[in-house]
Amino acid sequence: MTPGSTFALRRRLLRASIASPALLLAPPLLAGEGSPAGTFDAVVGHTPFDGIPIFASVAAAIAAAPITGGKPFRILVTRGRWHEKLVVDKPDIHLVGEDRTASVLTFDAAAGMARPDGEPWGTWGCASVTVRAPGFRATNLTIENAFDYVGNLAAPKFEPIGPNGAQAVALMLDAGSDRAMFERVDVIGHQDTLFVDAGRSFFRDCRISGSVDFIFGGGNALFEQCELHSRFRPGKERQGYVAVPCTPSAQPYGLTFVRCRLTRDAAIPDDSVALGRAWRPGRTFPDGKYGDPDAVGAAVYLDCWMDAQVDGRGWDEMGYTARDGKRVMLQPGDARLFEHASSGPGAYRSASRRTLPRDRIAAYARERVLDGWVPI
Repeated sequence: MTPGSTFALRRRLLRASIASPALLLAPPLLAGEGSPAGTFDAVVGHTPFDGIPIFASVAAAIAAAPITGGKPFRILVTRGRWHEKLVVDKPDIHLVGEDRTASVLTFDAAAGMARPDGEPWGTWGCASVTVRAPGFRATNLTIENAFDYVGNLAAPKFEPIGPNGAQAVALMLDAGSDRAMFERVDVIGHQDTLFVDAGRSFFRDCRISGSVDFIFGGGNALFEQCELHSRFRPGKERQGYVAVPCTPSAQPYGLTFVRCRLTRDAAIPDDSVALGRAWRPGRTFPDGKYGDPDAVGAAVYLDCWMDAQVDGRGWDEMGYTARDGKRVMLQPGDARLFEHASSGPGAYRSASRRTLPRDRIAAYARERVLDGWVPI
């Protein structure tokens, strides 16, 4: 096939997807995405389209969306590595990738790196994509933080712990986010990959990869049929931690994993990854700064398959600064960390791996976890 005919074919496929996204994208698992009315309002790419505005960046396409929302503003992200630090602060933005692995939203900021004003980004500021508005949706694409975490292990530039270290968030759901939905999305990072810190969110058929605390935060996030993939950390005995919630005590749901698979890089040894640990982040109070006593993390694994990297003890403790300034370890038993019907080589049982009581299983039905929101 000649270069010209390849270009023409790709253009015809993209145009066909405007009339019927199912011709281009994998069949959707949730209703609505492939409906005949599901046309695009903008295209991010380099090929002109009749009647559809085209933009050279994702940020420019988002800027063109109405500020009021009310209906989805659907943006087709064509193949390419779109190196942008994105903040979505308009409601009802829907990003649809042309190709799940080739339509990549990427940036490479770590918490310890300097912002343009010279101050460090910090964990709360380093995300490649930050969502601060309701109704966001991403389908069939990749979101990554490309910071060289392994290179930093070999030649450290940042502190291994603390708010301005090697954390490198790919996706953050920040204050203002609610009803955020992700389907067939890869979220790639190492330390602190996915920061779900606000609102309700739903992930289905996604792949989240990382090492240290790579799914964390205080939001209410439901993961169905997702892959939680642990990445190798050279020279580290404890390879990582999967779920690290800081759920407020009054919030019944935190990080909920249903029929997910916990997988690993081939180099990761057995019994080297914890299911997670409860996080008590430092906050400023009238009497000082210390670990938030109201953060009583909630994380539950339901019917999940676990490879042998999962430690037989399940959960780890995690340190925080107490009100009196002393360093205290928050024990798994002092948080809401449970599992039910785990399977696979990593599904061991021990006193530290609490099973969810049978009379509480029904409480984790999708409609109850999402408090009446029906993702469509």
